[in-house]
Amino acid sequence: MKSWSAPRVPELPPADTPLQLHDTPSRTTRPVNLEAAGASLYVCGITPYDATHLGHANTYVNFDLLVRYWRACGHEVSYVQNVTDIDDPLLERAEATGVDWQELAESQTELFREDMRALDVIPPTHYLGAVEMIPAIVEDVERLLQAGIAYPVEAEDAEGVDYYFDIAAAEAATDWQLGSIGGYDRSTMEELFPERGGDPERSGKRDPLDPLLWRAARDGEPQWEGGTLGRGRPGWHIECSVIARRRLPAPFAVQGGGSDLRFPHHEFSAAHATAADGISLAGHYMHTGMVGLDGEKMSKSKGNLVLVSQLRSRGVDPQAIRVLLLSNHWRSEWSYTDEALEAAAQRLARWKAALTEAEKADDDAGVPSELQYALMSALANDLNAPAALDTLDLWAAGKMAQGTSAAAAQDAVQALLGIDLSR
Repeated sequence: MKSWSAPRVPELPPADTPLQLHDTPSRTTRPVNLEAAGASLYVCGITPYDATHLGHANTYVNFDLLVRYWRACGHEVSYVQNVTDIDDPLLERAEATGVDWQELAESQTELFREDMRALDVIPPTHYLGAVEMIPAIVEDVERLLQAGIAYPVEAEDAEGVDYYFDIAAAEAATDWQLGSIGGYDRSTMEELFPERGGDPERSGKRDPLDPLLWRAARDGEPQWEGGTLGRGRPGWHIECSVIARRRLPAPFAVQGGGSDLRFPHHEFSAAHATAADGISLAGHYMHTGMVGLDGEKMSKSKGNLVLVSQLRSRGVDPQAIRVLLLSNHWRSEWSYTDEALEAAAQRLARWKAALTEAEKADDDAGVPSELQYALMSALANDLNAPAALDTLDLWAAGKMAQGTSAAAAQDAVQALLGIDLSR
């Protein structure tokens, strides 16, 4: 699957400032271990049944911040992102709207690409759909079945069987334990599971929380050859486990996504990987906060969406949208308002005006500018983008980094924050 064109990212003089990041499982802010797997990152992508809303944009812009930081430290980044281009919500939306599911998936994926281009998000190294990885998914489900960590459940509404992951067997055979990734207790997981695509009431399951690995073919649903599993289609969590392990070292450095993926998605993606290979999926887990509107989480199911494409069609500068997103710490929960967007646009205008008044002289070649150091110092503390933007405010007000030329300032801001002050 194609991704999108890359924005201009100026090359900065390397300044390897150690980065501390909050980790969900340990609930601590600690260094990310890059010694074994390098600067490697997997971020769960969209299910393309609706356009990109600000909650999506918040996630991908903030992980773009991590990619930019690593690059500024001189690291070569391996970044993988998926598209869940086959899943129940996609099929349900296609049926409700009378649109072919493949056409819906492709049109919404293309709109997502356009939004990412507009927001100057660096594309992943590998951008893969679940559909193109089905042969590898089948391979892994068969492996789990052979290891006794998957089991069949008779499909009452179809010929053949569905296959489920056995939580108890996985816990007995591996270091993974239920709740070790998301950090939730059993009662919370039982509450969240049906809200997030789970089927705890399914007859024949050994544990209500056991997740689906492979769904037998049903009439009217897309289906693929499944080897010994029979024809059907994959469950949700197995796809990210398979894609990540086929494209990144194990364990890779950072697994990322929105906080709603802590459970069940990241919990079981990690469990599948550990059960299949005996190796942890990732060393660090980052979960971005949810974005709300009028006091409620912004979500497709609720329909309370602020779409990036709609803001762009109104003439809103995508750079102002990016400033709005970075004005909130990546772990924070926040709500969108038109007033906050206008404040972000005014802030951006002040920075641009300051750039036109900055010294035109060249900085010392190959030496990080004062502004670059200041921005990286802010970001080094848990990717604190709001602190970095406050640094820009000080610079624009003439209160710091006066030794930084216009060219060096523009490059530092664009490379680290994805904000182009020359536009």
